[in-house]
Amino acid sequence: MIDIDPTVDFACKMLLGNPEHPQLTIHFLNSVLRPDVPIVAVEYLNPIQPQQFEDDKLAILDILAEDGMGRRYNIEVQRTVPAWLPERLTYYVATQLIEQIGKGDSYHQLRPSIGICLLKGVLFPGRTAYHHQFRLRTELGFELTECLEINTLELPKYGSPNDNEGVVLDPLEQWMDFFCRAQGRSHEAIQRRLPSPIFAEALGVLEMISRHPEQRRYYQARLKWELDENTRLAAEAAAREESERRGRLEGQLEGRLEGRLEGQAQERIRMIQSFQTLLGQPGMDEAELNRLDFAQLGVLLEDLQMQIRKRID
Repeated sequence: MIDIDPTVDFACKMLLGNPEHPQLTIHFLNSVLRPDVPIVAVEYLNPIQPQQFEDDKLAILDILAEDGMGRRYNIEVQRTVPAWLPERLTYYVATQLIEQIGKGDSYHQLRPSIGICLLKGVLFPGRTAYHHQFRLRTELGFELTECLEINTLELPKYGSPNDNEGVVLDPLEQWMDFFCRAQGRSHEAIQRRLPSPIFAEALGVLEMISRHPEQRRYYQARLKWELDENTRLAAEAAAREESERRGRLEGQLEGRLEGRLEGQAQERIRMIQSFQTLLGQPGMDEAELNRLDFAQLGVLLEDLQMQIRKRID
C-alpha cells in the first residue's frame, strides 16, 4: 500500500520539482495547461535541496521552473485555504513576471508567468468545477495578454469514479485521481486505473520516499510542521473570532447606551423648552440645545427648575 500522501509539500516537490524526474513535471504541466505548443523540456529554477529541510521547517517548497520557450511556472500545493490566497497567488505570479527583465530591457522579452495551485480545500464554494484558469481578459473573453495566468485545482471537487469504472483517460483527471487517491491504495490498483508509464514513475517516487529513511524523516517532519501550523492557525482563528464576538457585544452595549443617552438628552431638551415657556423666557432653538452635551443640558435644566420653584414659593 502507498503510505505517502502526494499532497504533502515535500512529496509534491519530489514529484514535480525533482531534476531526476523532469518528465513528471512536463506531463503535469501539459495536462493542466494544454498549451498550443506542448512543453518538451523544463529547467528547475529552485531544484530540491536536502538542506532545505534540515533546520528550516518553514522552507519554501514551491516549484519554480522554466520551459524551452522561456515560460515560467510556479507550482505549489496548499492543504488548507489560507486567508488572501488569491491575492498571494497573484503576487507570486506577478513577481515572477517582473523578475524577467531589468533596467533597459525591452518588454517584448517578457514570457508568460503561470501559477498552478493544488488545493486540498475549497477556494470557490459556489463553483462546481475543480479547475479554474484566470487570465487577463474582458468579460466577453477578449484577451489583453497571455503574460499572466493562474490555475487552481481544488482536489475535494474531483468526483473520482469507482474502481470498476476502469481506466481514467483524461490527462488532467489522471493527475487529479493520483493526488486524491494514491495514498492508501496498492501499486497494482493505481496502475489499473492509471496505466501510463508516467504514473509508474510517480509511484516509484512515492515508494522511494517511503523506503528512504532520510526522505521519510523529511516527509514526517513536514507533516508534523503542518499539524503544528494548522493548530496555531486554528488557535489564532478561534482567538480572532472570540475577539470579534466580544467586539460585537461591546458595540451592541455601547450602541444601546448611546441610544439610551440620546433618548434622555432629547427628553431634557423637551423639558428645558417647556420650562422656558412657563417662565416666559425666549426659548433656545433645538439646534443650539443639541450642541450641548448631556451634562450641560442637566445643569441648564436644574437652573430652570430652581427658577420655577422660586416663583412658586
